[in-house]
Amino acid sequence: MSTLETNSIGKYSGNNVSVDDSLNLKSYSTSARNGLTSVAGDTIYNSDDNKVQVYNGSSWDDLGGLDGFIISSLVIAGAGGGGGAYSGTGIVAGGGGGAGGYRNSYASENSGGGGSTEPKFFAAKSTNYAVSVGSGGSGGHSAYPASGSNGEDSYFANIVSIGGGAGTGYQQQGNRGGSAGGNGNGTGATAASGTYLQGFAGGTGHGSNYGGSGGGGGASAVGTNGSAGAAGNGGNGLSSSITSSSVTRAGGGGGAEDADDGTGGTGGGGDGHNGSNGDAGTVNTGSGGGGTAHSSYGGGNGGSGVVILRWATADATIGATRTGLTDGGVQTSGSDSYIVITAGTGTVTFS
Repeated sequence: MSTLETNSIGKYSGNNVSVDDSLNLKSYSTSARNGLTSVAGDTIYNSDDNKVQVYNGSSWDDLGGLDGFIISSLVIAGAGGGGGAYSGTGIVAGGGGGAGGYRNSYASENSGGGGSTEPKFFAAKSTNYAVSVGSGGSGGHSAYPASGSNGEDSYFANIVSIGGGAGTGYQQQGNRGGSAGGNGNGTGATAASGTYLQGFAGGTGHGSNYGGSGGGGGASAVGTNGSAGAAGNGGNGLSSSITSSSVTRAGGGGGAEDADDGTGGTGGGGDGHNGSNGDAGTVNTGSGGGGTAHSSYGGGNGGSGVVILRWATADATIGATRTGLTDGGVQTSGSDSYIVITAGTGTVTFS
C-alpha cells in the first residue's frame, strides 16, 4: 500500500495525534482494486461503488451500513368466496365475495381502501424474506347459512395484505376482510367494513326474502346494495403498472337476486347468478367470487392473490431458487427487474 503523506501535523495530546488536513484513502475502480495484491486489513475507497471497502483475506467488504437496495411491491391477498343459497322461505340470495387486501408501493400508485402509495421496502442482501400468496376462499353452498369462506392473507416480509371477506347467505352480514363480502338478502343489517387502507366495505342485502344481495367490496369502491328488484354489483378494483403494462385487479364479486345477476367489479370480480353457480374471481387478481340465488347452486370461489416485486437491475439479483414459491421468472422493464409470484409460501433472497 502507499505511504501516508500529510501536509502538516497540527498538535498532539498524550497519545493522540491531530492532522490538520483530512485523510484521503487511496481511490480505486473495481477493476483496479481487483488487480491489487492485497492482504487482510487493506482499506480503499471504491470509486465505482462510492464506498469504503476492506479486504478480509479473501474478498472485499463494504464498510458502514447495510448492503441494501429498494424494492417496490404489490401485495394482494386471496379474495372471499361468494355466498350461496339454500331451500327456505322465498328466494335466498348470497352476497358477492370481497376482494383481497391491496397494498402497493410502486411509483405513485394507490393502495386499496383509498390509501396512497405505501413506503418502499429497504432490503438487505443475503437475507431470506418470507413470501406467501393467499388462496381464494370457497363459495358457499346449500346448507344454512350458505356463507362462503374468507380468502387467505398474502405477505412479503412485514407487508401483509388481509384476505377478502366472504359473501354470506340469507339474513347474514358479509364477512370482514381486506375488502368485505356482501350481505345476503332478507336482512337490513349494516354492511361489513374492509381493512383500513386495503379495501372497501361490501354492500347490504335487501330486507325482503325476494330481494337482492349485496356486492362484495373492491380495492377502489364499495360493493353496491341489493334492492327489491336488483342484485348489488361488486366494487371496482385498482390498476397498477408494476409489470409495465397496466393491469386492474382486486374487484369485488357480484351479488344475486331472483331475476337479476350482479356484475363483478373491474379487475376480475365474478358475476352473481340466479340460475347457476356464481362465477369465480379471476386467479392471481384477488377478486371476489359471485353469489347465487338458487338452492341447487353455489357461490363462486374467490380468486387467489399475487405478490409482485420490482427493483433496479443494477442494484441486486434475486436468488435463482425461490424456495416453496411459484413464479414466472425474472422479467425486465427498462433499467428495472421484476418477478410475479403466483402461488406458495417460501422465501426469496437477493445478492
